Formats: sequence, structure tokens, C-alpha cells
Amino acid sequence: MSASQKPVLLTGASGNLGRMLARELAALGHTLVLTDIKPFPDDLPAGAKFTTADLGDEVTMHHLADGCGAILHFGGVSVDRPFEEVLDPNLRGLYHIYEAARRNAARVLFASSNHSIGFHERSEKLDYDCAFRPDSFYGLSKAYGELIGRLYWDKHGVENLNVRIGSCFPEVANARMLSTWLSYADLARLCDAFLKAPRVGHAVVWGASDNPASFWGKDHRDRIGWQPQDTAETARAQVKDKVSGNPVVERYQGGDYCANDYSRAAPSPKDPFALD
Repeated sequence: MSASQKPVLLTGASGNLGRMLARELAALGHTLVLTDIKPFPDDLPAGAKFTTADLGDEVTMHHLADGCGAILHFGGVSVDRPFEEVLDPNLRGLYHIYEAARRNAARVLFASSNHSIGFHERSEKLDYDCAFRPDSFYGLSKAYGELIGRLYWDKHGVENLNVRIGSCFPEVANARMLSTWLSYADLARLCDAFLKAPRVGHAVVWGASDNPASFWGKDHRDRIGWQPQDTAETARAQVKDKVSGNPVVERYQGGDYCANDYSRAAPSPKDPFALD
């Protein structure tokens, strides 16, 4: 039985992306096991089950994953927060997810983030194998998430796809999103392609729609047969002048997250090991 034929565990199901994915993936015929620390705010899709649970609850996470062929991991802290708030859900919780995947021979789609590489400058065109340059404790947790996926692939053969999501919102809101925007529909198509792919291995996909101004280049999208169908470019006239005016925000790919608590007198060098 393939990953797409078995139930799919979706964490973070009560968030904006989780709710959308629950609706769209159920409509495509996937059997969903939904979980979040918050109650599910919508009517449950046909055939779906929901359990309120904390990612830190290892026993419950393993129980929910029993019999699942794949885990779509969208749970955890999803914005820039202090370290102590990120620690348990984004680090310990992810360990529980990967242990559950190992026990069930399930594959994992990890909702990583552009904030794992946010301190690369916007002038750089990045491929999937670029260095991590996290811009926040949140971004650091996403780099950790990709690395734990590498560990579980090398040591246990757990297949995983790390989707470095740019800006996944219903609409393009500012000039930065001309490079980073990911439509809801393209994300749903990506998750469906991941579930149906014969093999995934350990892979990275840039989570952005077909944006000519993208900061990002090569990735493993061909491995799952995904090509984005939407583009931010149709909103260029409306948003091209919507910039922050903050030189730190505008210099780096991570945008606002780079500027939060920023205390350097001058920008760091492109080579992270170079002297200022």
C-alpha cells in the first residue's frame, strides 16, 4: 500500500494552512488524521478524524501516527518567538514526529521555512544545498528540522521532503512577496504530489509559486512531479512599491525576521566565516 493509500497524519490542522490542506486533501480523496493543540474550527472534512493534542505528548503522537503512510508536519510555533516558546513544540515535538514516522515506515513532509536561510542577501540566488543562515530562533528550529530529517534518512531510511515555505497567503501583500509568495492552491498541489510520489528520499523544495523574481533556484521538485501553477507577478503593479524602508529588512531574504532584535553596527559578510 503506497503513502497516498494509507491515512495521512496532518499536524497543525487548526492553523490557516492546516485548515486549507485538510479541506483540499480530503476533497482529493486522502484519508486524514488531524491534530492540533487548538480545536478544529471548521466542519470536519468527510472521513477525517480530529484529536486535540500537544506535540510534546509523545505517546499521543505515536498513537495518532499508527497505520499512517505519511505525516504532513505543519504543527508547532509558526512565527518569530522567544527561544523558550520555540523549544518544546519545534524541537522536542519534531523528534516525536520523526520517531512516529520511523515506527510506521511513514514518510514526512516538513513545513520548513525561508527563515532557515533568511540571512542570505536578496542579491543571492540560492539552490537547495545552500548554507543554513537562520534569521531567528524560529528559523533556527526549521534548520534543526531539516537536519533531523537528514539524520533519520541516513540512519533509518525515513523519507522526508523539506518544503522551505516562502510567504503562503491568499494574496500577494508586499514587494518582497513578488519573490516569496506561495499560493494556497500550489501548496495543496505540492502536498498531494508528495503523497503520490513513488519515492522521495531526502529532498528539499522551495515553497514558492512560479515567481520570476524568486530568490531561489534548483531543488528536488521533479522528484515528486510538482510544478507551481500560480504566480505573484500578476500583483506586481499593486505591490511593487510596498517596501518597509528598513535597510535590514530590505537587504536580507528573511525580511522582518532579520530586523527583529538586530544589534549589529554593520551587515555581516556574505561569507559567514569572513572577518567584518
